[in-house]
Amino acid sequence: MEEIIKYFADVFITNLYDAKIDFYKNPQSLAELVIATKKETDELGRLFIQSVLQEMDTLLKELPKRKRLWNVEHKADARQVLTTLGRVTFTRALYVSKNTNSDEKEELCYLLDKLIGLGDNQQMTEDVMANIYSEAVQTSYRKAGEVASIPEGVTKTTVKNLLHKTKFPKNFQIPEIKKEVDYLYIDADEDHYHLQFKDVRGDLEYNDYGRKLNGSINKIIYVFEGIEPEAPRSKRNRLVGTHYFCRGDEQDNKELWKEVFDYVEATYDVEKIKKIYINADGGAWIKTGYRGLANVTFVLDEFHISEHVSRMISHMKDSKDDVRIEIYKTIRSKTNADFLKLVDRLKEYTSSENILAKISASADYISSNWMAAKYRLRKHEGVLACSAEGHVYHVLSSRMSTQAMGWSKHGANQMARLREYYYNDEDMLELAKFQKEELPMAAGAKEVILTANDVLASEKNKRSQLLREYGKYSEAIHSSMSVQNSKQLLFMLNGKL
Repeated sequence: MEEIIKYFADVFITNLYDAKIDFYKNPQSLAELVIATKKETDELGRLFIQSVLQEMDTLLKELPKRKRLWNVEHKADARQVLTTLGRVTFTRALYVSKNTNSDEKEELCYLLDKLIGLGDNQQMTEDVMANIYSEAVQTSYRKAGEVASIPEGVTKTTVKNLLHKTKFPKNFQIPEIKKEVDYLYIDADEDHYHLQFKDVRGDLEYNDYGRKLNGSINKIIYVFEGIEPEAPRSKRNRLVGTHYFCRGDEQDNKELWKEVFDYVEATYDVEKIKKIYINADGGAWIKTGYRGLANVTFVLDEFHISEHVSRMISHMKDSKDDVRIEIYKTIRSKTNADFLKLVDRLKEYTSSENILAKISASADYISSNWMAAKYRLRKHEGVLACSAEGHVYHVLSSRMSTQAMGWSKHGANQMARLREYYYNDEDMLELAKFQKEELPMAAGAKEVILTANDVLASEKNKRSQLLREYGKYSEAIHSSMSVQNSKQLLFMLNGKL
């Protein structure tokens, strides 16, 4: 701490004073003053962290309990760790236990590392990891590496490796009081992205035409309670109480849906819910997930109904609008058999095998989701529009598939999980802390580390001595702004007015 006080008086104050002089000479350079000030405060902070760690190591050496249980093996082993203030370098003692462990061996331990929770191979602090997560979830690995720690940053490979080994906590917290709603909505869809490889480079297969089979999907499911205007007079709506689940192929569909309904049961009073509506396109992974659950109604989203109806009537030329109305009327108020008869009539107006195949495929899609399509077009009580297509873009596609990007299966799954974490408004610093492993505690280390209060007491005992010894720096700082310097600054200002 002595060095940091000396640095503050001899260097920090001097540099800030020089920056102030430059600003008085050129008052239009406020931005330069801000940049210069931040540079000095960041460096002071970095040196302060180094000083605190160094002092803590010294105080650990002086603890009576440490002396009783541990001998010093190495006095000063160097270590570096990257922080958002820059790279912090410090030394700490390596200790050997006076008592043997269960294997009758002496144990080696860096007590300072254990005290502050630094893992043996940890190269960055949690604040750096949080910066990486916050940037990588929105832009790119390269950009995340650049902003991780402003003075130097990390490589995009480091960012990728961090994301690939990231563990995610449970998706939701159980509230003290469950919510009560009449209707609950679950929208589901998927984002299609490109693979560079599945597990290792070169493992992608090719079809009979020589085309690489590099397509895969990430799934998105989100639960919400309804819609409301964005503002009192706004025509735009927003979802209420939205909670997201985004996963790749690494999680089984039934496990994913179980997690969704575990969230529903933990968050809402299910007995008070009149109906749970699932809005989706009828994909197999969606149907197999919720099938068998009570009080759940599947509703086909209107986008896919419109898309398939348009394919069925593409050959009808001027009669398209009339035929579209007839199809919608049939779905809304007639039977599936009536719909199939209408489809047969549409086929009579073309002989093209390609068009006939499109009509059949679209008709099969609507027919296989017949009741779900009816619920949508009838606008059954409580049914709301499906916004899955827009959410797929904003939550997944905008980061993962709208640009020319390639992923591994694991990398895509991890990014989907990170996007889920981000859109659920979770704290990236808490995610970084969640990665910290429970470090094994050497015999006797716990007793020493739990005496951190002794370290604090020792620090307080030194405080009055430090204040007396370094009080001269306070006088030096005060005297540096002499009357003569004040007159010099006033003269500079007068010259600018």
